[in-house]
Amino acid sequence: MTTNTALLDFQIVPNASPMPEAERLSAFENLGFGTLFTDHMAVVHWHVDKGWHSPEVSARKPFQIDPAASVLHYAQEIFEGMKAYKGADGRITLFRPEENARRFNRSAERMAMPDVPEELFLKAVEELVKIDAKWVPEGEGSLYLRPFMFASEAFLGVRPSREYIFCVIASPVGPYFKGGSKPVTLWVSEHYTRAAPGGTGAAKCGGNYAASLLAQKEAASRGCDQVVFLDAAEHKWIEELGGMNVFFVMDDGTVVTPPLSGTILPGITRNSIITLASDNGLDVIERPYSFDEWTADAKSGKLREAFACGTAAVVAAIGTVRHPGGEFVIGNAGTGMETEKLRTQLTGIQRGSVADTHGWVKEVARA
Repeated sequence: MTTNTALLDFQIVPNASPMPEAERLSAFENLGFGTLFTDHMAVVHWHVDKGWHSPEVSARKPFQIDPAASVLHYAQEIFEGMKAYKGADGRITLFRPEENARRFNRSAERMAMPDVPEELFLKAVEELVKIDAKWVPEGEGSLYLRPFMFASEAFLGVRPSREYIFCVIASPVGPYFKGGSKPVTLWVSEHYTRAAPGGTGAAKCGGNYAASLLAQKEAASRGCDQVVFLDAAEHKWIEELGGMNVFFVMDDGTVVTPPLSGTILPGITRNSIITLASDNGLDVIERPYSFDEWTADAKSGKLREAFACGTAAVVAAIGTVRHPGGEFVIGNAGTGMETEKLRTQLTGIQRGSVADTHGWVKEVARA
C-alpha cells in the first residue's frame, strides 16, 4: 500500500522554550534511563472516517484526553523501543528502524488497532531525531526513542476505538542496569506467568509489562535485577525475562534460545544476535529449554554462558540465577567470551566502529 505523500509532510513547530543549554549539559553528566526527555515530540492522529492526519513535530507537552478515553479503560495501547546513536564521525544513526515499524504493526493487528504506514512511522522518528539531534549523547549513551499509539475515543463500550493518537518521544539514556555492564542476577518466578498461548505475549503492549511488575517486584526483593518467566501451560520452559530475550551458550559451540511460539516478544536485538552468532560460526538452535535443563547444565559445566538482550540493555551477561529452591551460577559468574564478543560486535555496528555488512544502520542526521 502506498502512503499518501502529503501525510509525510510534517508541520515542524520548534519549541519556543527549549531546555537551557547549560541545564541540558549538566543533566548529561549523570544520565539514568527514561527520566530525562527532549524538547519535542511527533504526533499524528487517526479517525475512522479520516484515517491518519495532521502530522506534526512540536514542543513536548501533556495530552488532553477525556476521562472516558478508551485507553484508560480497555488498555488499547502499544509501543516500541529503539535508539539513535552518535558515532565518532558525527553521524546520527538508527538501528534497523524498519523492523520496529513492522513489529509495531504486528502489535497493532493483535490489539485491533489501525496500521501505521511504515513510511509514516519512520518519518515521525526521523523528524524527531533531526530536530532534537543535540540530545543524542556521545560515548556510551544513546537517545532512546519511544513510538507509541493509544486509543483516544471517549466511550465505555467494549469495542475497538474509532480514534487513536500515534506519538514519538525521546529520552537521552545511559546504561539500563545501574551496575553498567557487570553480570546481572535473575529470579525465576514460581507463581507468575507473563503470557499464555493465544494471548498478547508476542505484542509489545503495556498490559504485558503491567502484568510483569509484581513478579519484578518479587525479584527485586530477592536482590535480583530481573525476573525470568516460565511457560503458562507446564510451568517448566524458559520463555523470557521481564523485558528481554535470553540465550544460552553451550560448551560444544551451540547457542540455544527459546523459540517464538506466540508467547515471546520477537526481539529485534534477538534477531540480530542470532545473525551475528551464526556469522561467528556458532550453531544457533531455537528450541524449548527447561528450567531443569538450565539447572543441570549450569551445574555440570555444559552451559558456559548465558545472556539477556534487548534494545534497552543491549546484551547483559547473566551471572547468578536464584529460585525458590536455591541458586546457581553460570560459568564463573562473569561475562563469557562469546557474550562479550557479541556485545562488542553489536554495539560497534550500532555506533559505526564495526562494519555494517548487513545494512542495518540508517543515517538520519549529522551532529
